[in-house]
Amino acid sequence: MFEFLFKRQGTKAAASGDKPAAKSPAAADGSARPGAGKSGKTTSTPAPAPALEARAALAQARERQAAQLAQLCADQAAAVDFILKSEFSELRLAAAELVHERAHLERVHAAMRNVDRRVAKLAQGRLDAIRHHESELRRGQDALAQARALLGDALLTPNHVAELDRKWSVIRAPELAAEFDAVRAELGNRLASQVALQRAMIDRLAALRQLETAGLDAAALAALQQEQETALVDPGHASLPRALVAEFATEHARLTASLATLEHDQAALAAREAALGAWEAQAPAELAHDTLRREWARLPALPANAAGAALQARFDALRAALPQEARQEAKPKAAPAAAKEGSKDGAKDGARDGARRSTHGADQAFLDNLDALEAALQQGSLGTAAELDKALKEAKDKGMRLNAQQADHLAHLRAELKRLSDWARWGGNVSREELIKTVEALPAQGLAMAELAKKVGSMRERWKALDSLSGPAPRSLWERFDAACSAAYAPAAAHFRHLADERHANAARGQALVEEARAEVERVQADAADWKHVSATVQRLRTAWSHLGAVDRKEKKRLDTEFAEALTTLQRPLENQRKVEIAVREQLIEEVGKLDPHERHAVDLLRELQARWQEHARALPLERKAEQALWQRFRGACDALFAARKEHAHAADSERRAHETAKEALCARLEAAAPDATPANVGKLLREAAAEWQAIGPVPRAHEARIDKRYQAAIAQIQQHADAARRAQDTALAGAVRDKLRLVQGLETALANPDAHTQAADWRARWDALLPLDGGYEPVLQARFDAALAALEGERAAYLRQLEDNRERLLSDLLRLEIAAGIDSGAEFARERLRLQVEVLQSSLKSGRKPGAQTAELRSLLALPALLDVRTETRIEHLLLRQPKDHP
Repeated sequence: MFEFLFKRQGTKAAASGDKPAAKSPAAADGSARPGAGKSGKTTSTPAPAPALEARAALAQARERQAAQLAQLCADQAAAVDFILKSEFSELRLAAAELVHERAHLERVHAAMRNVDRRVAKLAQGRLDAIRHHESELRRGQDALAQARALLGDALLTPNHVAELDRKWSVIRAPELAAEFDAVRAELGNRLASQVALQRAMIDRLAALRQLETAGLDAAALAALQQEQETALVDPGHASLPRALVAEFATEHARLTASLATLEHDQAALAAREAALGAWEAQAPAELAHDTLRREWARLPALPANAAGAALQARFDALRAALPQEARQEAKPKAAPAAAKEGSKDGAKDGARDGARRSTHGADQAFLDNLDALEAALQQGSLGTAAELDKALKEAKDKGMRLNAQQADHLAHLRAELKRLSDWARWGGNVSREELIKTVEALPAQGLAMAELAKKVGSMRERWKALDSLSGPAPRSLWERFDAACSAAYAPAAAHFRHLADERHANAARGQALVEEARAEVERVQADAADWKHVSATVQRLRTAWSHLGAVDRKEKKRLDTEFAEALTTLQRPLENQRKVEIAVREQLIEEVGKLDPHERHAVDLLRELQARWQEHARALPLERKAEQALWQRFRGACDALFAARKEHAHAADSERRAHETAKEALCARLEAAAPDATPANVGKLLREAAAEWQAIGPVPRAHEARIDKRYQAAIAQIQQHADAARRAQDTALAGAVRDKLRLVQGLETALANPDAHTQAADWRARWDALLPLDGGYEPVLQARFDAALAALEGERAAYLRQLEDNRERLLSDLLRLEIAAGIDSGAEFARERLRLQVEVLQSSLKSGRKPGAQTAELRSLLALPALLDVRTETRIEHLLLRQPKDHP
């Protein structure tokens, strides 16, 4: 009943599946009673047949499905069907490695989500990768569409292209890279052409400005205009700055006008140069003073420069060089020529010459004014003519007396002046009517207020000009014109009054902003500063001041000064606090840089630093530029940490895959070595395998259970083969011990039988024919055999007494060993067995059970010579087969 205390752990495998090599004597002769098994309970419990059949069927199903898996190859649909039908998780996982398409992965994930976590996780990971790739493709297509839209825009700006490059830099879409690079190259070419076009525009404007200092050249001016026209029709002309285009047009118009003036001046100089040269070539006697002056006045006006002054000086010198007689006698020569032509001018010249021939009359200044009056009338300059007529009246009022010819000539000129003035007055009234109509039409044109005011002002200026040219207007026309101008200017006047009111209101708002800034300064100085509020207030005040609007110049200067002083006072402590915040941000960046990416808690520490950054950012925002720069550095440090961790994770994954390969190789070696495992080498093999397994390192978590299971299966397979070899060795050893024991027992039986005729040589030959024993049994049986053989040749009677005396002792020791081995001893030994079981238990509890003690007791039993019956010999042989052997 206490046999469980003496069971050996090493006999578990043998007891679980092996049957005893020999039956007990009671079973052999059928003398055992039905209740005999209760007293000799064994550890052998054979497995039920249905369980073995179920295991065999499961193994066959696994082999069939493994063969199907090997035939799947790249057929993803078949792999999905296999996953849905297979009941083996490791086969499902192996089949899931073959599935890559999205539809198949979604089907696998939906089916395995609550069935196989590893397969579902694998499918989910691949689906996430596919969705991420599709998202990147969509973003890449959006960026490509944006690039094409930029390519189609008439105005391409570098900031749009830079924004496109920043957007593309965070996109991973290799499929679209070539197409994007092509469009981006076209954008780059367009930007380069626009830069070249703008650079050429700047250079062209500079060259146009240099023409004025270097000397105007019509060809160069035309060439620059041609280049400008070519640039304005270029596809990238929209990128040209409008200010430069307008400035070039204005400068070109000015230089063109200057060139026209220059050409006119040159033509005037040439004409006067030619006339003066012809006069200087003639003899002074052939020239008339008045004729020279009149012809000189008819020529184009001289330019107001040194060349014109020089020509005028030459003409004055020529006139001064004429003799007095030439001045008086040369005049009648012109009268016949004028009379011959029959023109009015000739008659006038004759009358004037006749008047000048008089010895009495006006002085030279009066005559000069008279000639100027005549020239002004010929040129139609009524204003100049009126001024000259006024001067002539003043000279005459001073007592100057005119001769008859001079008086007639003056009367004729004044009549001509009156006629021209009447015509001018009539034309002026017509022009005034047109001005009135133009002014009355101004309100319907919808002009801007500034342009409307400018138009009305220009109309009034033109009215004043008509007064100077055509004389004063009638009162009725003036009242109509003034009413029309007032009606047209009324919206502009209202608009300007509104602008004035707005300026006053803006000044009031500006004063309120100044007061608010001063109040905030007082709160900060009172140590009650909320820096976030102060920063927001400064930003708000700046924004409000920038949108303040127009203010009167005097008020604007005062308000700007007061606001600048208040804001400077407010910003000084704010800037100091921001410097402290910048130092704190710099320290956070340094702390991020010092984090070890390989540390386990690096991500948690980084999150804490990010939370601290957000707290400081909420507490006091910095200037946008500084805030952005610091944030870019902080984010760069965080990205670097994550990149290092990712790289480390990739390296760890590679290392785990390498470990997996090494463990797979170790498992393959163990599986290959399993058939050759023996009790002699199994210990070393398992120790080396365990040491190598522990030294390899971890494998990917998803494959850890599978590889561990394979390793344990290989170890179990090796142990199973070693146990089988050990059992075979034990069986062989037990048979050899049994054979020699039978030989020794036969010799002892022969000693007890006086009728047996035996020879020692025969027994020695039979002993030598048997194989030597291992495990310490050979010396024990050899000594017993030698003692029996010596008794055969010598003192047989004494040895027989010893055999009889040892019989009881042997039976007792045998019963003890049967109890220890859990072997049934038979019904006749039930009482004695029960008594000895208690003794064995008490002895075991007192002294403990040492390893190998049962084998030593068996050797002692085999070394004890005694006469035995067939029943006892059978019990000893059964004990030999069931007794565990000591192995190295």
